[in-house]
Amino acid sequence: MKNTVKLLALAAAMTVASAASAQQSTGTWLGTLGVNKITPKVDSGDVSAPALPGTKTDVGSDTKPRFTIGYMLTDNISAELDLGLPYKHELSGAGSIQGTGKLATAEVLPPTFFVQYRFLNANSTFRPYVGVGYTYAMFQKERGSGQLTAVLNTGGPGATFKLDDKSAASFQLGGTFKINEKWFLDASVIKTKLKTTAHYSTGQTQEVRLDPLAVNFSVGYAFKGF
Repeated sequence: MKNTVKLLALAAAMTVASAASAQQSTGTWLGTLGVNKITPKVDSGDVSAPALPGTKTDVGSDTKPRFTIGYMLTDNISAELDLGLPYKHELSGAGSIQGTGKLATAEVLPPTFFVQYRFLNANSTFRPYVGVGYTYAMFQKERGSGQLTAVLNTGGPGATFKLDDKSAASFQLGGTFKINEKWFLDASVIKTKLKTTAHYSTGQTQEVRLDPLAVNFSVGYAFKGF
């Protein structure tokens, strides 16, 4: 009888240990905090007439904190919401106005919802994953410089502009590395297919394909329930 009890206790202990080691198993919440660098890969259209033909725009990169909350729907499929602070990008002259310097700045807040597939077993130390997501890019605080006015409205009042908020598809490739039963490291690359339209106070418009590439690194924490 004593031996039977010991065997049952050992089996229970092994079951608990196995469950504890499965850091990313069904029902696990995954929270991460890290940094994300967004670099737009710009394909700019021309500002509409009467601007100088070939008046284009380039957009600089920015780095900001990033945090995510995810949930393991199964041992291999997860859902994740990516959040963070607004990214501030500098817009500069390109094409026929290359070298004119900073034209404007604008902020964008791009929350993204991903569905991911995580390879290997739930208790694997390293788990690569792929994801497909929906991004909604919200533009704000668009501010033109004196250079923008000089290009679009020479001698007139200061030129302003507004960027359209847009939905976009995002694609993710990443991996996690388990430190212990709770903590892990996470890194991923995200490509977003994003196009927007700039509306200038002078009545002109401009189509700009941004297609940003994001590279991020985070520390994560895994837990069951709240």
